[in-house]
Amino acid sequence: MNIHATDTITVRRVSAGEAREHAAPLAEALADVLIDCVEGGASVSFMLPLPRARALAFWHGVLEDVARQERVLLVAQTTAGCIIGTVQLITALPDNQPHRADVAKMLVHRDARRRGVAAQLLAAVDQAAREEAKSVLVLDTVTGGDAERLYQRAGWQAVGSVPNYALMPDGAYCGTTFFHKQLAV
Repeated sequence: MNIHATDTITVRRVSAGEAREHAAPLAEALADVLIDCVEGGASVSFMLPLPRARALAFWHGVLEDVARQERVLLVAQTTAGCIIGTVQLITALPDNQPHRADVAKMLVHRDARRRGVAAQLLAAVDQAAREEAKSVLVLDTVTGGDAERLYQRAGWQAVGSVPNYALMPDGAYCGTTFFHKQLAV
């Protein structure tokens, strides 16, 4: 991945039309980020080794949800248009939760970390949630990981932790902390 110190990072929403018309190149770029994160030890539902076909299938499913307007997909890009990060807002929830959304798959390529990309993605997900009239956001993350501190700095409130909730990509157990954020819409 070619990320330069002078690159400006922008975050944008993938439209339903773009998800339909450009699914293949989007899935390829997003698979690169996912595979890098899993290889770097991120517990994001996938185990090592993560075959590219599995990563592509996951992203094609996400893009289908975006095309159906059941999910918001945000991507962080360099000046040259290289996707270096992403986060999702799952908006298709049960009838009794029209005001809520789940934040999922906050991913930043290892080469792009420590540049404020995750903070930009979080600010963009808050804005997207407001645009979707969602006032309660929920997410989960590895207990004690860097992301936990990031979420707290961004105003998220920890609800509690569950030991041994998931597996790390190498098969080791990890605890999961659940967070919520209340937004004014």
